Amino acid sequence: MNANCEANNNHRLHRFAVLTAVATFLLLGAGGLVTSHEAGMSVPDWPNSYGYNMFAFPVSQWTGGIFYEHTHRLWASAVGLMTTMLAVWIWLKDSRKWMKWLGVIAFFGVVAQGILGGLRVTMKMNSLGIFHGVIAQAFFVLICAIAFFTSGTWQKISEQTKLNVSRHLRTLVLAATILVFFQLVLGATMRHQHAGLAISDFPLAHGQIWPDTNPDAIQRYNAQRMEMTNANPITAFQIILQMIHRFVAFAIFLGAAAAAGLSAKKLGKQDALTKFAFFWLALIIAQIGLGAWTIWSNKAADIATAHVLVGALSLVTGALWCIIAFRRSAVAAVCDRRSQSDATVGAFGTFAANK
Repeated sequence: MNANCEANNNHRLHRFAVLTAVATFLLLGAGGLVTSHEAGMSVPDWPNSYGYNMFAFPVSQWTGGIFYEHTHRLWASAVGLMTTMLAVWIWLKDSRKWMKWLGVIAFFGVVAQGILGGLRVTMKMNSLGIFHGVIAQAFFVLICAIAFFTSGTWQKISEQTKLNVSRHLRTLVLAATILVFFQLVLGATMRHQHAGLAISDFPLAHGQIWPDTNPDAIQRYNAQRMEMTNANPITAFQIILQMIHRFVAFAIFLGAAAAAGLSAKKLGKQDALTKFAFFWLALIIAQIGLGAWTIWSNKAADIATAHVLVGALSLVTGALWCIIAFRRSAVAAVCDRRSQSDATVGAFGTFAANK
C-alpha cells in the first residue's frame, strides 16, 4: 500500500513539474512579446505598476504596451509560485538528494529572474535584459529536466542495460547543444539592442554575401531603412553580430543533421534517441525558417516571438537528448563492469574447483 501511495505521489509530482514547464514555456512567449513589441518600459516602476500593487493594477489600464509588460509580470509571478511549490514538494517527497538540490537551484533561479526583470526596469539597462533572456532559457531547460527526472521514463532508462551510445555521438550532440545556447545568447543580444533589423534581406545581406561595414555603407543602410517599430540607427557591430548569428545557425543545422544520420547508423532507426534526433533536426530547420521569416516580415512581433520559442524548444531537446544518452551509457558501463566481474569470479571458481 505504501509503495502504491509513493508511486501515486511521484506521478502527481511529475504532472505538476510538467505543468510548471509548460507555464515557463508560455512565460518565455510572454517575454518575447514584450521585447518584440518594444514594451519593456511600458510600466516604468517595479515591483508596483504605476503606483498600484502589481496584483491590484486596474484592468482598464491594460492597454497598448502596458498589456504585454503587465501580463508578463503577472505570469512570471505565477511561475515563481509554481516553482516554489515544486521545490518544496521535491524536497519533502523525493528521496534523491541531487533532485532536492535541483529544486533548490530552480527556486533561486526563478527568484534571480524576478530580480533581474525588476532591475531591468528600475535601472533602465538593456544589458540586464540580455541576461534576463539568457537565464530564462537556462531556467526552462532546468525545469524540463526536473520534469523528466520525475518521470517513469527516467526510471526505465536506469533499468536498461544494453543501450550504450558512442562517445563520438554524445560529444557531437553536446557540442551542437552548446552551440544552440550560444546562438540564443546572440539572439538575446540582438533583440535587446532595440535597433530592429541590422540586415533587412535574406539569404543575402544588404545585397551581398558579406555586407560592407565601412562608415559610408552604414550611413547608406540607415538612410534606406523602412522599419515600422524602431528607427534607432544600426552599427557595424550589429551587422557583424547578425552575420555571426546566420553562420552559427548553419553550423547548428550541420550538427543536428550529422547527429540524426549518425544516430540512425549507430542506434538504428527505431531507437528512441534516433527519433528524438530527427525531431531535433526538424526543430532546427523550423527555427531557421522562422529566422528568415522574421527578416522578410520586417520583424513582425508574432513571428519573432515564435522564433524565440522554437529556439527554446531546440535547446531543451538537445539537452534532454544528452541527458538520456549519457545516462544510458553510464548504466551500460556499470552493467559491463559487473558482467566482467562476475565472469572473473566465475572463472576463478572454476579454476579453484578443478584444482
